[in-house]
Amino acid sequence: QDRYYNLSFLISNVNYDPQYRRQTTDEFRNLSERIETMMSKVFKESFLSKRYIKSHVVSLSPDPGGVLASVVLVFKFASADSEATTWGHINRVLRRRLKAISTNLDVDQSTIRLTGKCLGRAVFSLTGCGLRREAFSFTGVERIIGGQRARDGEWPWQASIQLDGTHRCGASIISNTWLVTAAHCFRGGTDPRRWTASFGILLRPPKQKKLVRRIIVHERYGEVILDHEHDVAVVELASPIEFTSDVHSVCLPEASHVFPDNISCFVTGWGALENDGECYSVNQLRQAEVKIISTQICNSRQVYGGAITPGMLCAGYLEGQVDACQGDSGGPLVHANSRGIWYLVGIVSWGDECGKRNKPGVYTRVTYYRNWIHSKTGI
Repeated sequence: QDRYYNLSFLISNVNYDPQYRRQTTDEFRNLSERIETMMSKVFKESFLSKRYIKSHVVSLSPDPGGVLASVVLVFKFASADSEATTWGHINRVLRRRLKAISTNLDVDQSTIRLTGKCLGRAVFSLTGCGLRREAFSFTGVERIIGGQRARDGEWPWQASIQLDGTHRCGASIISNTWLVTAAHCFRGGTDPRRWTASFGILLRPPKQKKLVRRIIVHERYGEVILDHEHDVAVVELASPIEFTSDVHSVCLPEASHVFPDNISCFVTGWGALENDGECYSVNQLRQAEVKIISTQICNSRQVYGGAITPGMLCAGYLEGQVDACQGDSGGPLVHANSRGIWYLVGIVSWGDECGKRNKPGVYTRVTYYRNWIHSKTGI
């Protein structure tokens, strides 16, 4: 069974940087990566190497002596192994190996605290956004057209928003009370009493269901009919979602973050499986891997001829086949950073038909609207 341990220690040769307050900054990511690499070194070259699964930095706090790191360690032990024995092994290896290995981080040994609270899986959902159960192997990807079915807990931030009980759009959980989605989802009306949100990979039965308190559509959306500019909206729920390993938030990138062209992303939804699909939405969430296409290529004459503005981004394949489709409007386009933490890159917005050659999917660019999202939600 998986066992989770909480570890904290002081790093004495690093000065605290205010950027460490937020998990989404490059500074937090860089130091966390160094700490996680050090932890791998500690356990991978010890007799616990087969038991060690991963480490994850939860927080970096200021301390007069440097930076206080709080880390969750995940191990796999036979259920017969007693808590006390396994804790003893980990504690011993940790202290001995930290002395032995050469690392550019100085850990003050007297500050090491290891607690083996039976934290269980929920620890991940509580420690931050963008985490999901152990990375699943994407084997046999059918290249939402050309996607494959998602598994429980794989995309825990995916939500369905429903008008009068019928699935209308996807959305992404950004906190326990806020979702982000596309503005065009609310052409049918913005009366919160008619809308509900549900969570989990099945539309029926959902893992959780919530009523909606209010819907805020971007003020400039719809200034021009049939214009796709400013296609973003946030939804406040009437009561907080209970975060679990299967239902919790995705990370929002900093406004200054740049996702490079050609990186691999995933789009998820319950959308139509064919263009004008008979079956408008499927009950089980689907996923497809797509690549970010440069705006320059996407604006070329044979693709979208200049229709892509700075608030949009293209993803998919120019040869067609893989794409998000109708029922996936408002849903997430996500990318995992080098620490395996998932960020919201785009919101499914528009595209000419489905999976057509030279017509990739067009998404609302989240970094462009990051400050708008913050101004409405405080997130």
